[in-house]
Amino acid sequence: MSDIINILPDNVANQIAAGEVVDRPASAVKELIENAIDAGASTIQLIVKDAGRTLIQVIDNGCGMSDSDARLCFERHATSKIHQADDLFAIRTMGFRGEALASIAAIAQVELKTRMHDEELGTCVEIEGCTIKSQQPCSCSPGTSFSVKNLFFNVPARRNFLKKDSIELSHIEEVFRRIVMTHCDISFSFHSNGKLLYDLHACNMLQRICQIFGQQYAERLYPVDESSDVVTVKGYVGKPEYVRKTRGEQYLFVNGRYIKHPALSAAVERAYTNLIPDRLYPSYFLTLSVDPSRIDVNIHPTKTEVKFVDEQAMFAILRAAARKAIGQFSLATEIEFNPSTEIRFDEIPPVSNNYTPPIPTINYTPNYNPFNETPSSGTKRTGGSQRQTDKWESFYGSSKKESTVEAELPLEAPKETTSNELPSDMVCLQVKNRYIACATQAGLLLIDQQRAHERIIYERFANAENDLPAQQLMFPLNFTLSPADSDLLGELVDDLHHNGFAIERMDNSNTFVVTATPADFDENDLQGFFEEMVTDYKGCMMQKFGDRNHSLCRSIARRMAVKSGRELKLQEMQQIVADLMKCTSPALSPDGDPVIAIVNEERLANIMKGKI
Repeated sequence: MSDIINILPDNVANQIAAGEVVDRPASAVKELIENAIDAGASTIQLIVKDAGRTLIQVIDNGCGMSDSDARLCFERHATSKIHQADDLFAIRTMGFRGEALASIAAIAQVELKTRMHDEELGTCVEIEGCTIKSQQPCSCSPGTSFSVKNLFFNVPARRNFLKKDSIELSHIEEVFRRIVMTHCDISFSFHSNGKLLYDLHACNMLQRICQIFGQQYAERLYPVDESSDVVTVKGYVGKPEYVRKTRGEQYLFVNGRYIKHPALSAAVERAYTNLIPDRLYPSYFLTLSVDPSRIDVNIHPTKTEVKFVDEQAMFAILRAAARKAIGQFSLATEIEFNPSTEIRFDEIPPVSNNYTPPIPTINYTPNYNPFNETPSSGTKRTGGSQRQTDKWESFYGSSKKESTVEAELPLEAPKETTSNELPSDMVCLQVKNRYIACATQAGLLLIDQQRAHERIIYERFANAENDLPAQQLMFPLNFTLSPADSDLLGELVDDLHHNGFAIERMDNSNTFVVTATPADFDENDLQGFFEEMVTDYKGCMMQKFGDRNHSLCRSIARRMAVKSGRELKLQEMQQIVADLMKCTSPALSPDGDPVIAIVNEERLANIMKGKI
């Protein structure tokens, strides 16, 4: 029998490695910028065309490379970061595997220009699909310039998996944010198709966050600064009132490297227990400093997953640090009404040595019983055993605001109707200011008021054939988004006009002006609304068959719907029930959550018998 095991050719092995390291343009951006940081650069430029498909160029002013290093850096496992196995547990650089450049060169056309600072001439290397096309001296600035052209030109199957340019650009921007967030001492710039998206100067972390996400974040964050023998935690956590519906603004760094660690992320979220509603997530930007010997970063090709020796201790410390910041600074802002007021201890009169503080006393009536108390209206009671009806009603939260006619309506099943029109005398009750309960022939119908109203508004906007009427604002409102989010919102401007918004982008900047909104639209925090809408749109576009109109109408419905906790009048509840029954999908909200539930007569009987 002949031998069947063969050694893979270098080009095939490199393409296999590229599948692990470079799965989209953002991966190549990450590797190239990290190399520039390791080279000691103080200024880094990122230039992309067509979301990285046509060109990815990273230019830095780092140490540069010699002629031989410029050629050797494209070999697999060629690295200057480690020399022996023990070095894996003392890593403080961004890269160390020596696979990135070889993987990129295997699936793209790469041009490298590099020059060391003490040399007069540099080196230019052109490589295509692992094949060296040329290497010759050239004139260039000190540092290194990598140009990656026609990514996946020789792997068309991989290129077919790339999504539209706006989505791929958002991935590049996210990678860019993760890197620049924790390297605040370096200046970065980011150009896309000739347009400057970011121009970041060296600063501190809070200023860098504001440069990326907007100046309003200076008021949305609490500082964190805790040190221990296990880990040092620094950074910022978001105020509870600025939570988001997604985890998009959660950044965790270890020794300058962005990581994904579910346990540590859960530790920060635990700090917000009982402070934020369910299914909402806080923002945080935290850097952890750990002894490299207590961490293993060599468990994943992209180095975003790590393992810790002291994971349980780090969990407790991180949660305590975040909780302390939330409690300490939120309290400080509440009690510091007049920071200029000073306590003069020399003005406090001295206390005599024989002075004894009086014991506090509490005045109360031992025989007081609220249910035996005679009302102020003069209602008589017989003896002391009769309990007043209004006491029980106030105890259970009954409302006296409804009219006498409404209160005396009979609680019975509505009359039969052959259409979607509901009987005008249908009685609805509100439960806990969240659910609407009404009697039907099928049993007791329970409706989630917020989800029901979201479904009603969603179908009204989604099924509108003509432009919906707009309500002019008294004063135009401005808001600013990040560059990539601004481009995504720009794609939605026409759809927003159709749905009753008058919104324009100011001279290709990242600022938008809103002059009109749909009727009954809440104008408060318009920036927060559009930020959430762009986040939903991103998630929609990530899906293979994402519907842009569905994403937009769902965001509007969430904003305009009656919220849980709001007390409704009888007419409002009847209107919601009537409008819901006219919807094409009344049983589900736009998010796919159940809207209605029916408790039939049999189940009610079992409940009364104590069987359920």
